[in-house]
Amino acid sequence: MARPKTPILSKPAIREAALTLIDRDGLEKLSMRKLAQELAVQAASLYSHYRTKEELLSEVAEEVTTHIDVSGFDGGDWREGLVVWARSYRAALAEHPNLLPVISAGPGRREEALRRADAVHGGLVGAGWPPRYATMIGASTKYLVVGAATNSFARGFDDDVRVYQDRYPNLSQAHRLAEVAAEIDQDSFELALTAFLDGLVPVYEKVRVGASD
Repeated sequence: MARPKTPILSKPAIREAALTLIDRDGLEKLSMRKLAQELAVQAASLYSHYRTKEELLSEVAEEVTTHIDVSGFDGGDWREGLVVWARSYRAALAEHPNLLPVISAGPGRREEALRRADAVHGGLVGAGWPPRYATMIGASTKYLVVGAATNSFARGFDDDVRVYQDRYPNLSQAHRLAEVAAEIDQDSFELALTAFLDGLVPVYEKVRVGASD
């Protein structure tokens, strides 16, 4: 039997090609026409699998966030749940930074994202946090993670010492940050996460006391 002249399309193949294009060229470069060129097909062929680019992006986002872990809430320890969730959330964003606007926009109607949001909120409420606080803690954790994944603080400085010497004496070592950027960014995220969680402890004790009165 002769091989088909037109490549056989599938949803997984389309998602893989879309993610490759996004990782390589950026989210703004993704279009159904460009994606069709990458797959060596006509753009019309894609629409039999995905009605819109937004629908495609939603499924791509679902796929790359599969490893975001909310199982830490299973044991009833809200702090452990937040740590596991935050670390795995940041890792997913760091793996595909160009997709960050889609992933961080919110769960919308994405099934897996809604499942995770339900698990986080339920885990916090189950551990004794009032629903309003659970909502705010979920939002605050997201702000911390997305902020950490948006860009690198350490890589934001020039590696030329002449930029800082004399004029900015307190930044005399800033040119060296790029050498240890990954370590600085990781440790900074962990510091922020720990400080955030430590700050929640007295709030938790207060709301628990209030609930028992």
